[in-house]
Amino acid sequence: MVFLSGPRRCGKSTLVRRIVEQRGGEYLSWDDPAARRRILRRELDLHSPLWAFDELHKFRRWREFLKGLYDSYGSDHEILVSGSARLDLYGRGGDSLQGRYFPHRLHPLTVSEISGKPVVPIDEIPELPNSPGSIADLETMLRLGNFPEPLLSGSEKEANRWRLSYGARLVEEDVRTLEQVREIERIELLFDRLGAVAGSCLSINGLREDLEVAFETVRNWLNILEKLCAIFRLSPFGPPRLKAVKKEQKLYFWDGARAESEGARFENLVAIHLMRLAHWCQDVEGEKVDVRFFRTRMGHEVDFLLLRHGRPWMAIEAKLSEQPLAQGLRYALERIDIPWAFQVSLRPGREVRLPDVGKSRVRTVSAARFLANLP
Repeated sequence: MVFLSGPRRCGKSTLVRRIVEQRGGEYLSWDDPAARRRILRRELDLHSPLWAFDELHKFRRWREFLKGLYDSYGSDHEILVSGSARLDLYGRGGDSLQGRYFPHRLHPLTVSEISGKPVVPIDEIPELPNSPGSIADLETMLRLGNFPEPLLSGSEKEANRWRLSYGARLVEEDVRTLEQVREIERIELLFDRLGAVAGSCLSINGLREDLEVAFETVRNWLNILEKLCAIFRLSPFGPPRLKAVKKEQKLYFWDGARAESEGARFENLVAIHLMRLAHWCQDVEGEKVDVRFFRTRMGHEVDFLLLRHGRPWMAIEAKLSEQPLAQGLRYALERIDIPWAFQVSLRPGREVRLPDVGKSRVRTVSAARFLANLP
């Protein structure tokens, strides 16, 4: 089996239907009452080579249902399951499916996709072999967002209308269906308030005071939004000798245009692309890649640090315009062995190889080039 997960409205259902059309098979959506009845009665086409189940995680016993199908028919049928949530976390009821499926995560659109750039092998990514993507496409993505509907609409008004509807439907439909939460309106309020803190270290206490609810309540709501692929959080990295923070987290949206300031939107967009890279390495190539950030108690900070098999691989600092090498990045490179370091600027400037810092090869590069070399 393959489990295809990702944010709501990023194109999962469209992709699944296309796969069913191309390979032949049966598509059943839990949101369709007729299909739901067939799932509950197990009235499936036994001659179909592929069974595709969309939004099946809304069925409380979905894992038990799939385990039974796989154990009975796994040698005769391919099974594709898609859902607008982290399917690895919605495991209510039934036995474990461990060893019976491969996970794959679908993301919103990226610069390399809309620019038509070829996929770069993992080891070649730091060399940035692809030519830059379109600066106009990148600016449009920052303005309209990275999800297909608002981006392809080409209209800021349509993108804003889509974004308002997206937030309301996420809370009203997904949260209400999957979680036992009484204060639905306050979760929607929290989701709106997070735009002001995107890209910064998250203070749950600050949000608790703003919303006038308990600390544990806000933490639970954030976990729900993360499970539903509305937000994601990055954990810190750094050896104890550098007095690096250990408990703070940075928060980002999967819909990068929700961040309020231009700088936060750009940093959020870079974060989305790096998460796409990490998930692609894990789901497609079978390599463990993590996205972290670096920050010390004295205030030295690097926006992003990629770990490959647990070891530092790339450090990335995001800037709106060309600037001298950031002091926080230099501080980290002088103390941590990081093979590659990039200072990425939104507005094109000089793309140069800087003198090495420690054991790091350092480069200033435009966002249009850097992001075009990520999957």
